[in-house]
Amino acid sequence: MKRIVCLLLFNMLLICSVAQEDSFISIRVLNENNEPMAAATIVVDDGRHIGASDIDGYFRIPLKGKDSLKIAVTFVGYGKIEKIIGASDPGRLVIITLEPLIGLLEGVTVVNNFIDQRKREEMLPLEIADRSLITINRGGSLVSSISSIPGISAMEIGSGHSKPLIRGLGFNRVVVTENGIRHEAQQWGSDHGLEIDQFAVESVEILKGPAAVKYGSDAIGGVIRIQHDPVPASGALAGNLEVSGKSNNNLLGGSAYLAGRGENMFFTSRFTMLDYADYRIPADSVEIYSFLVPLHKRRLRNTAGTEMNMHASAGIIKPGFFARLSASHVSSNSGFFANAHGLEPRRVDTELYDRSDRDILFPSQDVRHFKLAGQTRIEHGLYRLEAELGYQNNFRQEKNHYVNHGYMPAIFPESMGAPSYMEREFRKDIFSFNLRNFLQVGNKHEVSLGMNAEYQDNRIGGYAFIIPEFRQLRLGIYLYDRITLNDRTTLHAGARFDRGSVRTEEYRDWFPTPVPDEDGSGVEEAFLLRAEAIDRKFSSPSMSLGIYYRGDIVSLKASIGNGFRIPTPKELAANGVNYHYFRYEKGDSSLEAENSWQLDFSLGYGSENVNFQISPFLNYFPGYIYLDPSYRHDYMYGAGNQIFQYTRNEVVRFGGEIRFSWMPARNVTTELTGDYVYSEQLSGNKKGFTIPFSPPPSVRLNLKYSPDGKGILNSPFGGIELGVTGRQNRIVPPERPTPGYQLVHIYLGGSLSVNRQRIDLNFRIHNLLNKRYLNHVSFYRLIGAPEAGRNFILSVNIPFGGRQDL
Repeated sequence: MKRIVCLLLFNMLLICSVAQEDSFISIRVLNENNEPMAAATIVVDDGRHIGASDIDGYFRIPLKGKDSLKIAVTFVGYGKIEKIIGASDPGRLVIITLEPLIGLLEGVTVVNNFIDQRKREEMLPLEIADRSLITINRGGSLVSSISSIPGISAMEIGSGHSKPLIRGLGFNRVVVTENGIRHEAQQWGSDHGLEIDQFAVESVEILKGPAAVKYGSDAIGGVIRIQHDPVPASGALAGNLEVSGKSNNNLLGGSAYLAGRGENMFFTSRFTMLDYADYRIPADSVEIYSFLVPLHKRRLRNTAGTEMNMHASAGIIKPGFFARLSASHVSSNSGFFANAHGLEPRRVDTELYDRSDRDILFPSQDVRHFKLAGQTRIEHGLYRLEAELGYQNNFRQEKNHYVNHGYMPAIFPESMGAPSYMEREFRKDIFSFNLRNFLQVGNKHEVSLGMNAEYQDNRIGGYAFIIPEFRQLRLGIYLYDRITLNDRTTLHAGARFDRGSVRTEEYRDWFPTPVPDEDGSGVEEAFLLRAEAIDRKFSSPSMSLGIYYRGDIVSLKASIGNGFRIPTPKELAANGVNYHYFRYEKGDSSLEAENSWQLDFSLGYGSENVNFQISPFLNYFPGYIYLDPSYRHDYMYGAGNQIFQYTRNEVVRFGGEIRFSWMPARNVTTELTGDYVYSEQLSGNKKGFTIPFSPPPSVRLNLKYSPDGKGILNSPFGGIELGVTGRQNRIVPPERPTPGYQLVHIYLGGSLSVNRQRIDLNFRIHNLLNKRYLNHVSFYRLIGAPEAGRNFILSVNIPFGGRQDL
């Protein structure tokens, strides 16, 4: 607490000291609609100072005793503006409005410099997916929609949920932020997806590699940054209605969006609803542990679901000040494949389950996630302050028919005070706070000092125990410097210190078990201790160092850094049956924190028609935590399930991604991407084996044609994708090798103009040839269930409204 108080006092002193410095002029670059333009090039005094506007269009110029400044502002596709600014009024804001070049867009591709600017700002390999990419690749979840990006995999959990993997690392090794707030739920579970409404996502940024310096514990594999609907343009009242349908699981749903803004005040709102049936696979049956399960009409029974999401935000935006308060509630109710949950996969009333493909029977999950977040940004001269304050409540219920195991009573007792179908319940409250200070020091340094704090309180319920109740606290402080050597070369250096604690509560069985009495002469009943109270503290320093060079046609990025992860309460204190995997899982309260070192390198080439990039990495874990299958079996709480024990082994990983794009003609683009990851355990019982969920190598070829629009059809496009995934023979028991496969997808779309109303259409056929294949990182592949078959996906977007006086 003393450290936090000291840091806050330091921020106040820093603000006061910077307030005395007014020897600068701020530039803000806007387009013809008064919208901010990121990455506009700004040249001062014919090259004395060169830079680019930030994401909100701002750029600061130090005066250094000059009476006037000559600036030139350019952006591809817009007219150049040159202006002389007097320096008699330091501290003022100058608005520069760029106008598009009339006729230039006819047959010319305009490139947005924003991605290049963002890559300059980030030391690690960065991928950006905008709304158009997400819409074209629309899957059952946000992670599925971005899984075509090299290095990104989706751990599918049925047709409506998935978890992200970055270069084969997932679960609590990937940090997901939403509007600056770290998304926290029950991500330790392999069957727990992200509670994110993909219709509300404007863009996704993916950092590959350890980003612990800025994000702290868990950012050991990378970061996924999600930005929601943007701030509307000044004087606008507009929105859109998007409707989506899918043939494979008969999904029907949509999302309605409305936003408005006066001069400074704005609001956004969104409502999303989805309903889907059991999804189909190209197989008549699946084999679950030597038991053949026939499928009705090739549907994976009880995988239907519903989703309903609500979002709202309001805020104020002025020169030098931005504040936004947003609230969201994401809820879903979905089923698990009935034959792949619990300890009796044969005890399924197939007649009941196959009566309807849209009902949700047991086993099922009901998940609700509420998030309240406040964002603030204050700019004064060369200083910028950013802060986020958030609260989240994650409520998860897993429901199933009560079946007694071991010494559990045959009939569920009414005295439990909970329904007999409540297998597990988790209720988590999360409080988080982020603070970042940015100070421009001369023309070379942008220094940032920041802190992150987070507190979690998790409560449990239900008749089936897996993890105890816990409380977790994390605090971290970092210093980061981005050093601009010249207009081509940038250095990055950062250091951080984290401290955290995990406290778990004692847990005993709710039912008695016969045990020998103290003298061994008889038997007595006792409520067995399943989890002891644990109070562990962890701390770790982190560092990063990197360089980015951007030449005319060649770019180079190299970095070294380490990551840090506090063991999860499940890894420390688990002691129960995992009904999804038919195994017994045990934690280890003595586990130390997980650490990782990584080298990243990226080489790019870019010309008018050809772009190439290769991004290899080398990763080393002195102690990687994972579930190791043992020779022991549990007969106390099940029918001899194999016991899996959390352990910590030395691991080395290497691999990378490749991207090649070529524009052979004005309207034709081709892109070839690929990724590869190799992992090997260097110690422990599984020495020589890989780690769980290691993705196989894959290559994707995309051919896209975008002809000129005519008549009522604007911006048409169409394309074909070919994906080739290799066989994965490198496994760790109980995984099985998965064969390679090839998939073909086609897509097309465009905008129609009907009575001056724009209608955006996107049509996609996923798995065109209805190929049967196993995804090695899928939730259901351990039972041999193939992925979804052919799927026709249609999205219709109807924008409405526009600029008007509010």
